[in-house]
Amino acid sequence: MQLCKTSAFAVLTVVTLCLSTTVDGDIDNVSDEEDASRYLSGLSPVLLPAVDPLSSSHTLSAVVAQDLEINQTCRNLATIFHDRYIAYADCLVKSARPVEVCLNCFEGYALLSEIYANISNDQVGPGNCRDSLLRSDRLMLIYLLYGNLQNIWRNSACEQCVNTEHQTLKNDTLYFMNERNQSISCFDQYKQENHSDLCVKCKSKYESLNVLYGGMEKNGSLCIDIEDAMNVTRRLWSKNYNCIAPREGMIPVIAVSCFMLFLPIIFYLSSYLHSEQKKLKLIHPKRAKSNNSLMNIQDKFS
Repeated sequence: MQLCKTSAFAVLTVVTLCLSTTVDGDIDNVSDEEDASRYLSGLSPVLLPAVDPLSSSHTLSAVVAQDLEINQTCRNLATIFHDRYIAYADCLVKSARPVEVCLNCFEGYALLSEIYANISNDQVGPGNCRDSLLRSDRLMLIYLLYGNLQNIWRNSACEQCVNTEHQTLKNDTLYFMNERNQSISCFDQYKQENHSDLCVKCKSKYESLNVLYGGMEKNGSLCIDIEDAMNVTRRLWSKNYNCIAPREGMIPVIAVSCFMLFLPIIFYLSSYLHSEQKKLKLIHPKRAKSNNSLMNIQDKFS
């Protein structure tokens, strides 16, 4: 009887071991003694699923991506914004010196503004990406990036040199840059010779450029590109080539300045003369009265 029990125990043990080794990664191996004891007590073996950490993390990321999924239209808009942002920023860096951010990069700014307008529109429909791309997090990176480039455009006053649609340069801008290029060409032509010749032969072009710049300044047609171009031209004319261009209207300015300088002297001098004249008028009656009194006394004695 004891032998039968022992044989049954051995058979159960062998079966349990076979079952545990044939499960493909889905059952954890349990010690022989524990399986045998659970079978003897009428319980089934402990079966634990195998856990793969890589597949678990992949599943979690897939769930998160599904929860925060952005539709394909918004993904395409974000990709286009990425490409145009890089192109415009690259143009700004290349046009930093000399400053030509308005002349060279206005087309890139127009394209960037166009795609940002599509992203930020509030129309109802599948193409509405305002919330998913601009407001889905606290950082609002796309909004921040575009705002920085927009501030550069505004601080450069590029609206003064580019048409409202940002598609072409204004005629005044093109005309000024053409006149400025002619002045620079004249400088380059005569800079190898005596600078006095340069000052004489390029004087008319330089003076006309100054007049044109003054008119644009009054009309509010200056952007950073024109201002920088004029400053460079003036430094070349006065500092590099030691030329002095007399400005029109300097004589009246000098005359008015001299008058204002001598005005206090004239005022104090006139005040002094006027006060001395009053003193003479006040003293004269006293002398006349004393003389009359003296004549009356002499008459009495006579």
